[in-house]
Amino acid sequence: MRTIPLAIIGAGPAGMAAAATAARYGLKPVLFDEQPAPGGQIYRALESTPLRRPELLGEDYWHGKSLVQALRDGAIDYRPGHTVWQLNRDGEVGLLAGDRAELIRAERIVLATGAQERPFPIPGWTLPGVMGAGAAQVLLKTSGVAAQAPLVLAGSGPLLYLVAAQYSRAGAAVAAILETTPRENFRHAAGHIGGAVKGWRYLRKGLSLLKELKRAGIRHEHQVTELHAEGNGRLQHVRWRTAARPDVWQQCDATTLLLHHGVVPNVQMTRALGGEHDWSEAQLCWCPRRDSLGRSDIEGFFIAGDGGGIGGAKSAALQGELAALAALASLDLLDDVALHRETAPRHRALASELAIRPFLDALYRPGDRWRRPADEVIVCRCEEVSAGEVRRVAKLGCSGPNQMKSFTRCGMGPCQGRLCGLTVSEILAEETGQSIEQTGYYRLRPPFKPITLGQMASAADGTDYGQRQQQGSTAVVTEKASS
Repeated sequence: MRTIPLAIIGAGPAGMAAAATAARYGLKPVLFDEQPAPGGQIYRALESTPLRRPELLGEDYWHGKSLVQALRDGAIDYRPGHTVWQLNRDGEVGLLAGDRAELIRAERIVLATGAQERPFPIPGWTLPGVMGAGAAQVLLKTSGVAAQAPLVLAGSGPLLYLVAAQYSRAGAAVAAILETTPRENFRHAAGHIGGAVKGWRYLRKGLSLLKELKRAGIRHEHQVTELHAEGNGRLQHVRWRTAARPDVWQQCDATTLLLHHGVVPNVQMTRALGGEHDWSEAQLCWCPRRDSLGRSDIEGFFIAGDGGGIGGAKSAALQGELAALAALASLDLLDDVALHRETAPRHRALASELAIRPFLDALYRPGDRWRRPADEVIVCRCEEVSAGEVRRVAKLGCSGPNQMKSFTRCGMGPCQGRLCGLTVSEILAEETGQSIEQTGYYRLRPPFKPITLGQMASAADGTDYGQRQQQGSTAVVTEKASS
């Protein structure tokens, strides 16, 4: 097994910035990413998007151009199309590229795994035609194709406005925006107005998007309290009620419904490593423990970007630079004086970028009813487990998600709990009267993504996958039970 000094996992803003920083100090990092091109979610398909008119996707999208270009100068060993299926505390990284698996060892690892959309379970969310707003944005960026209209967007958060505006600019028929932000959130957010003023540029962008959507004549419903996706075999219409008209169901024809309640850190790898995680009451999610330089509680591992707490693209890039500098220092490639000189201005810039975060977290905090849905709603899409089933098992004495797996198979499907983990933990905590910290989260382990026995064997002995396939070793390995 070959050893490399520094591996970076994830080619979003944090990973790209970490790689560029390490390269500037003469170290050639290896950057692995499962996507075919760099950029992460924010700068997805920046080099290849067919939407070349800058105004369609907005100026923030094109801000990532310099980060992407830095990967092409040869100072960085950039490896797209490499899925990480295993990772352990010894720095061993299992990689899958096409049909070929391999194992390497890294002395230092920067985890820049980014964020994922928060689970948003509602009645009918498993119907064809219902998808995440982030997924719809990927479709637009990568292919220049809009999800089928008429289109309805529901939820809360800045991305909801951005996707609606991008689709509108692209000529898609946006029928309605159904905003679920509770009225009391505005009062809570007012307590953080000082940070909002410091982040006035972000406020200006948000207000500009709202004005644009209003000029486009898009219907905008506020304080939605109930939301159903309905149809025969696929989505046909959306029904909702609002706080202003609680007894009246309103309805809109829709072929596509885009759901969004913000994003949360992707903690699959940090959980599998056994690192400590803290519950963020402000962001309602688990965050891996790290210090101001991104050093985790696991020796040799560093965490950068939204995978450690949601802050946005520019914050992620700064955190990537800080994590790379910390990794360089731990490899004795940077002394304490140089480390302080390099990190101090970045810390100041990061504080400025994050100043508005408490305001946004309070304003777009999803309400309880959206995070802990009614009994009939499916929460685990993989195993088709409803919220009512989770509550029923909790009443039998099941107190945590890992025990829940044994009772219901909840969290044992291909996504390994990505789409249900937060929801299950919150429902269990409510039913048992425990805190979310006491309830905990799924115990995770490799493989993070499905891998065949033949591919795994090729990583162990160097055998070409094609030879293994002829021997019939092609069973798919996925996690089916917690240890």
